[in-house]
Parts: sequence; C-alpha cells; structure tokens
Amino acid sequence: MSLPTAFHDIAKRVNNWGRWGESDEIGTLNLITEAKVRAAAGVVHRGRRVPLALPLHQDGIQSGLIPGRVNPLHTMVQINQELFGPGTVATSDDAVTMGLQAATHWDALPHVSHSGRIYNGRPADSITPHTRARFSGIHTVRHVVSRGVLLDVARAKGADRLPGDHAVTPEDLDEAAEFAGVRVEAGDIVLVRTGQIRLALSGDRRGYGHPSPGLSIRTPEWFHARDVAAVANDTLTFEIFPPEVADLWMPVHALHLVEMGMPQGQNWNLEELSTACAEERSHAFLLCATPEPFLGGTGGPVAPVAVL
Repeated sequence: MSLPTAFHDIAKRVNNWGRWGESDEIGTLNLITEAKVRAAAGVVHRGRRVPLALPLHQDGIQSGLIPGRVNPLHTMVQINQELFGPGTVATSDDAVTMGLQAATHWDALPHVSHSGRIYNGRPADSITPHTRARFSGIHTVRHVVSRGVLLDVARAKGADRLPGDHAVTPEDLDEAAEFAGVRVEAGDIVLVRTGQIRLALSGDRRGYGHPSPGLSIRTPEWFHARDVAAVANDTLTFEIFPPEVADLWMPVHALHLVEMGMPQGQNWNLEELSTACAEERSHAFLLCATPEPFLGGTGGPVAPVAVL
C-alpha cells in the first residue's frame, strides 16, 4: 500500500533535503550553532540539574511490542579478580546486551525510510548488516547541547496524563507554550510531556505502549516552521498509537527523520522536569543530550540532563 497523497503533500512542505548541502548527514542539528549554545548557557540561573533518563535494567520498558528491542541483559564478567596475582589490586567488569533503543534514546535519521529513501535522498538500501547505517548513523551526532524547552501539554491541560487516544496537535503545543510563557526558537530542542511514562514508572509496561498519546501528523509543520533542532517525548511510540489516520503507520517518524532530517527521542522521563520547571517558573533550560556514538547505529541510548 503506497503512502497517501496527504502525506506526500506534507512531506513537500517540510522537506530539508539539500538545505545544508548534498553531503549533509545531521539535518536540523545544523541549527544548533555556536551562538545558539552560548545563548543556551545563559538561561541557567540556579544550576539545578534534572536527569531525564530511565534506568537501564533487564525489567525495563520493552514488552515485546517492538520486535528486537530487548531490555538490557547485564552480566558480570569478572568479580574482584586479582589479575596480577594474589594480594594485588582486584577489578570487576561487566557487559551488556541490549537494543540501542531499549530505553531513553535518540532515533538516528536512517531509523526510518519511505519510498526507498532516507534523509537527504540517499537510498534506504545503504543500510546493510555489514555497514549498518552508512549515512547519518548515530555516531555522526557528535554533540547535542542546546536550549531545551519543555512543552508540558499534560500540565497545561490540568492533567497528570493525557488519555491514550489523544493526538497532540499544533494547537496543544501553542497552548503549552503559552502556559509556560516561552517562545520556541530556531535551534531549540523541544521536549513534549504527555505524562504517559507514568504508566511505565508504575510497572504497567503493556499500558505504557498501547494505546498511547503522541504527536499528530499535523505537528511536523509546526516544528519545521520554527526550525526546531530536535524533539523528544515521554512515550514508547512517539506519535499517537494506534495512528490517527487508518492504515498510515509511523507518518510522523517518516516526516521528521526522512523529510526534515530532525532527530526524535523516546522514553524520556519528564516527570521530575515538569515539577522543576513549575517550581522555577521557567520552562527553558540548558539541555545536554549527546547519544552514545555506536558506529552506524540507527539509534542510540542517551542520558540527558536539563540544567535550570
């Protein structure tokens, strides 16, 4: 089944192919300039640090809904081993097997393709078992530091958590920005809180994944118009799931990653940040969120920190 005309119409309006040159691999992260980072550092007032990552453990958020995304299997490979003989210094080491998108992560641009293409018009078959993602792999995202903005859609609506069938619209984003007294600017990283992760934190992994509130197919144009550098939220699926348009699966992924070249993040724990922003009366902060540089990875785990 081919993608509908309405999808392709939006794709044309948000397309960034060639905007930063034919060889570009990082898309909208180009919008995070040195001047932007200097300005982002200026929003820090107290130095209050808020971690946004879920813990990595074997009983994590993955429930099998997404094949291949395994929770971290953490094993000890040596424990207090005296490598250089009895009475010498002893070391302990461990190893992990996990899906790169098992918990809090960024999606790299080649995570999704459509119509045989990934970002900047490159062929989708450039992703292979041996080369992995030849272009725009997560390792090309060398640093993600910018002004972060929390759009607390749930709190703006007076809710702890949005209903599972709530598609976050441009109007919701405008409402949350007005509620926060903040204006989204070029190069910002936008964090959208739905409250959905409260289910995961309570142990309801199944409920966390489905049904899930998330971004509407109408929101990519909102982010594109404001030159947002990246967007992340507190859900497993990122966009509304099941989809708002019947049989149109993952359209927001395709518009962000393929057409715009805009990284997106999932499973970010925004609960403590929601409280902190309300207490500080500021929804803008310095955000440090560089992923682990797995060569050719189509995603990468991240331990983001917001500094207010």
